[in-house]
Amino acid sequence: MPELPEVETIRAQLAPRLEGATVRRVDILDPRLTRPHDRLVVAAQLRGARIVAVERRGKYLVFLLSGGLALLVHLRMTGSFGFSETTHERAVLELDDGSRLVYRDVRRFGTWLLLDEDELEGYLAAKNGPEPLGPRFTSAWLAAQLARRRAPIKAVVLDQRVVAGLGNIYADEALWRARIGPVRPASELAADEVGRLHRAIRTALRTGIARQGSTLRDYAAPDGTSGAMQREFRAYGREDEPCDRCGVSIAKTRVGGRGTWYCPRCQR
Repeated sequence: MPELPEVETIRAQLAPRLEGATVRRVDILDPRLTRPHDRLVVAAQLRGARIVAVERRGKYLVFLLSGGLALLVHLRMTGSFGFSETTHERAVLELDDGSRLVYRDVRRFGTWLLLDEDELEGYLAAKNGPEPLGPRFTSAWLAAQLARRRAPIKAVVLDQRVVAGLGNIYADEALWRARIGPVRPASELAADEVGRLHRAIRTALRTGIARQGSTLRDYAAPDGTSGAMQREFRAYGREDEPCDRCGVSIAKTRVGGRGTWYCPRCQR
């Protein structure tokens, strides 16, 4: 599933091409995409709108439109945008410059939700904590969230209300950087460990953005390029490979039903 770095890469590539453009034609080909709302009604509302801005909140792409509307897109596991004809097209937007924005989704889990702009903040705030690279995501705020949770730290940081945009890959990478074991109860972390984790989350996400995300299976940016973060993984997917810090083999376990990679020596 695309995580914050992948979604931010997509946003950064879409924004220069879409902002200021007007949607001339909309074909929503898969009724599941806008469910429970009728795809034809959503298409009619999008038609003729100007794209004012392309933003991101957590794992959501947010298209701010003229007329006070906002389109929220969650890519889920295999959703992606591009400008060329492809397979598994679920929606197509034709723009006033003649370009064709295609939404592709192999597994059909992605969602499009059209809201009035005044509903947007409340909807997002109910599902996401503060942006982890923004000023509201402080070490003190993170400590307060962890203090009341006895679940494994890996499961807690995957909660989007705690760390918006963090997913399985970057959670493993952040915990490795912070030297914290993934099954430790969140509330047992000491203040210095929370500080390390706060810094590690930001570092892992910033590194992912700089590398344009990680390409493992279906992810590709709108320009067709692949990310390179997978070349710099320190924990995720590296079972039985030596830890870059101590040389002990990376181990794999499951936390909250998710495959979890960690160093059994470094991470305590």
